[in-house]
Amino acid sequence: MEREVRITPNREDCVYTSCYCEENVWKLCEFVRSERTAPLEELFVVFISNENRKVPLWKQRSGHGEQPVIWDYHVVMLQVRPHSSSLVYDLDTELSFPCSLKLYAAQALRSDRTIQPAYHRMLRVIPADSFLLNFASDRSHMKKSDGSWGMPPPLYPPIHTTECQMNLEDFISMKPAVGWGEVFTLDHFLLRYTGDSSSSSSALASS
Repeated sequence: MEREVRITPNREDCVYTSCYCEENVWKLCEFVRSERTAPLEELFVVFISNENRKVPLWKQRSGHGEQPVIWDYHVVMLQVRPHSSSLVYDLDTELSFPCSLKLYAAQALRSDRTIQPAYHRMLRVIPADSFLLNFASDRSHMKKSDGSWGMPPPLYPPIHTTECQMNLEDFISMKPAVGWGEVFTLDHFLLRYTGDSSSSSSALASS
């Protein structure tokens, strides 16, 4: 078997701050751009959320056994390779880093068909170059009403553009007319990037 070419540092060497997944992924994309370890056009940033801001993900390091973690949103990096399977880079998963999209779908995303509609996942897929160019966060979403931090912020300065200090909500939103990229249901996302809308449920059944 041909050895995978690593385009990011090992998981333990990546820039990582708990509960700041959008910034962790921004830093992954920045690494690939600066080190030129892969064509940037192969990389996409995927926001997972829904209207209720309640999305279950399995195999998360903050989870307990087979119980899913219910996130308000989560962010991963997707690598779509021209002659090989797509890969998911999730710094919060118990699965491998990176992990094939088909395995991630089977083990972490699973299927919307077995959960209540209020928890169905939507996915916003943004080209990495667009994310690097447009994303901005002043981290105010992580501050409590008394001004203290809900979770300690990254040590580096907040990410912003020349025009904007905060637009995180435009990325979390699953309204197609808002923000950047393209919005998918889970089945449509899997159909686009694995060629099989049922890969999450069918792979789980056969695993």
